[in-house]
Amino acid sequence: MTHRLFSYGTLQLEQVQLDRFGRLLEGIPDALPGHRMTVIRVTDPEVIAASGTDHHPLVLPSDDPEDLVEGSVLTLTDEELAAADDYEVDDYARREVLLASGTRAWVYLSAAEV
Repeated sequence: MTHRLFSYGTLQLEQVQLDRFGRLLEGIPDALPGHRMTVIRVTDPEVIAASGTDHHPLVLPSDDPEDLVEGSVLTLTDEELAAADDYEVDDYARREVLLASGTRAWVYLSAAEV
């Protein structure tokens, strides 16, 4: 089975994709309306090593309907989605959303907000 995952952060990086999935993914540009981006500091050494940074973006709901977060829709296998879940630290929770294009996809949102 394949899954659509909306990525707005480090899962779009070539090194992270190679490390997590063993291949490069082609992303389709899209956006998540009604949300805004902030940055958090992660402490997981494996995640920092893969991404090259301890500062990762995090999406939060916004009261401003004009806000949106741009990113890419990635197509993943069951195993790759499990690898993405393993990569994301506890600050993130995977939820299904409706993107600006009308596509339904998984996205990692703030665990505190879901």
